[in-house]
Amino acid sequence: MSLPLRLLAAAGLLGMTGACSILPQGQPNDVYRLPVQQASQAATPVAWSLRVNKPLASEVLAGPRIAVIPQGNVISSYQGARWSDPVPLLVRNRLLDAFQRDGRVSRLSADDSNLQADYELVGELSAFQSEYRQEGGVDVLIRYDARLVLGRSQRILASRRFEVRQPLTDTQVPGVVSGFGVAGDRLARQLVDWTVAQASREQAQAKNQ
Repeated sequence: MSLPLRLLAAAGLLGMTGACSILPQGQPNDVYRLPVQQASQAATPVAWSLRVNKPLASEVLAGPRIAVIPQGNVISSYQGARWSDPVPLLVRNRLLDAFQRDGRVSRLSADDSNLQADYELVGELSAFQSEYRQEGGVDVLIRYDARLVLGRSQRILASRRFEVRQPLTDTQVPGVVSGFGVAGDRLARQLVDWTVAQASREQAQAKNQ
């Protein structure tokens, strides 16, 4: 066989080998929703409207990873598992759902709809992770710095830090996710009550002026 024919044959063999090779696949992820146990209830609706914004978050909390602090200042994530949405979107949607289930604020919107509202709930999410305690045990920690803002003027009416710790009895990923659900329910309940109280107080003051 001549040299050109041998080169063509070798090239064809390499092409077949490349076409039949199996590329390694990425590790599959279990995708988790944030569990909800809050019951819906009938309530007298308020007259004002509310827009709920996605909270600001650090780069670590801005994605869909399920964050964990195993020790000290090390931030990691659970392998092979993630949230169904980036964490800020997950939290915003949970708060919207909490207001809807509560029933008092019926005129609701989200920041991506760009609708004007009487009030806006904004804030920063500085913690949304599980943490291993030095003395033993694991907690879910959610820390949310909330601000209630007047929609037209963007004036801050009230602000408060909310922090919820939920001890875990099961440290496997499904148990951790369940703990996040309980902590999320507690945070949402506190935020709804606080928002309604602050906005209603401002409404009453405005009528008396």
